[in-house]
Amino acid sequence: MTQYLLSIDQGTTSSRAILFTLEGRIHAVEQQEFEQIYPDSGWVEHDPEAIWESVKATCQALLDNSGVDTSQIAGVGITNQRETTVLWDRQTGKPVYNAIVWQDRRTAGFCQQLKADGHEPEVTGRSGLIIDPYFSATKIRWILDNVEGVRERAERGELAFGTIDTFLLWRFTEGRSFLTDATNASRTMLFNIHEQRWDPQLLKLFGVPEALLPEVRDCASDFGTIAGGLPAAGATIGGVAGDQQAALFGQTCFAEGTAKSTYGTGCFLILNTGERALKSEHRLLTTVGYRLNGKTTYALEGSIFIAGAAIQWLRDGLSLIRMADECEMLAEQTPVDHGVYLVPAFTGLGAPHWDPKARGAMFGLTRDTGIKEIVTAGLQSVCYQTKDLQKAMEDDGERPVALRVDGGMVVNNWVLQFLADILGATVDRPEVIETTALGAAFLAGLHAGVYQGLDDIKQLWRCERRFEPTMSKVDRDRLYDGWLEAVRRLQAN
Repeated sequence: MTQYLLSIDQGTTSSRAILFTLEGRIHAVEQQEFEQIYPDSGWVEHDPEAIWESVKATCQALLDNSGVDTSQIAGVGITNQRETTVLWDRQTGKPVYNAIVWQDRRTAGFCQQLKADGHEPEVTGRSGLIIDPYFSATKIRWILDNVEGVRERAERGELAFGTIDTFLLWRFTEGRSFLTDATNASRTMLFNIHEQRWDPQLLKLFGVPEALLPEVRDCASDFGTIAGGLPAAGATIGGVAGDQQAALFGQTCFAEGTAKSTYGTGCFLILNTGERALKSEHRLLTTVGYRLNGKTTYALEGSIFIAGAAIQWLRDGLSLIRMADECEMLAEQTPVDHGVYLVPAFTGLGAPHWDPKARGAMFGLTRDTGIKEIVTAGLQSVCYQTKDLQKAMEDDGERPVALRVDGGMVVNNWVLQFLADILGATVDRPEVIETTALGAAFLAGLHAGVYQGLDDIKQLWRCERRFEPTMSKVDRDRLYDGWLEAVRRLQAN
């Protein structure tokens, strides 16, 4: 009987369920979008129940439409949008408030106060993170302080906190598994990445009761069995990782110095630093790449808030295009030095700037500017932001000279060629670009004994196309200098 690995990829705008063969190839996919909720300027929420329903629906549709029986599933992996925060009642499983999404900026004022009070060095030293609304800690605090009765209930041990992986594990096991993995824990700003435990000092600083927090496990571990009556009932959930770390794993970046960049709603560049938790001097994040058999592999990460979301805005907000795949054709008709720069700081600027108050702007508009130039500037903005991260890593002594890429945007050949040109680096696109889901599947397979170790998994990665830089250094520097000037002008306003 043919066996498969089931991967649940719970993202920012949709949930997907994917069946992979044991050789790492996609057998079947189902996807369902869910509502984005914007209660106020800079606020982004999700309905946790809508997320749960979308996950159940995609899993059930996947099994129904593929004809695969639960008995053929060797293991289940979960990967998820990181930092997004849910609190729920331990008895009923009902959330006490909507999920506050990683993009949400409502706690920017509190973060500024913490920095002004001098807390950032301690927070960074323990968690590897900078103080920013992006991470879970201030989102938890906001819910505790702004939803009536919640703090008291939390202190009595009646409530549970989780990133989306923990919430899904709770639901899939009907409350028997209250767990997370080390990668998701490392994104909360409450986890000591050096000691690999919830940090009492950070809990005190952010006012978070320890009773709220799940147990932290390795990425490949026994996370529980799916309860009866649910899709894939009886299958073991054996792998969990936050989406970007799952992509690092799916891209088989197991060697120190290897790097991947994922282009979805945002963009996330992660570089494997091995057993060293490298402290960045340029406001990159030190994080857990993955943890296996109790051994932690660290990574350096740069996070960009808006990548694919910029193209979504060009389509849905400005109606300049009808379909995202029109962008490649328009860019091919446009010179790369058209003079327009779009800085998509719709929810602030991420690494290495970390400016939560920044807002998007466009520079260099003339009477000759049209749809082609604006769309091309949107595509280029993703590449320029990646260059920002590359430069920061280089300044930290860890320049990625080859990059494995994945995510929805990498089907665009023009983008990847411009990316290689502006980075001055080789860009490799794998045969399977769903590497986030693939990483979760690999972790589940590792726990199930399908793979004996990382060498087995490494053999399964295959390159579909390599993009080599062709642009001169003079042209590369000139274009990038224009980007830096646009960012400078944006921040000066």
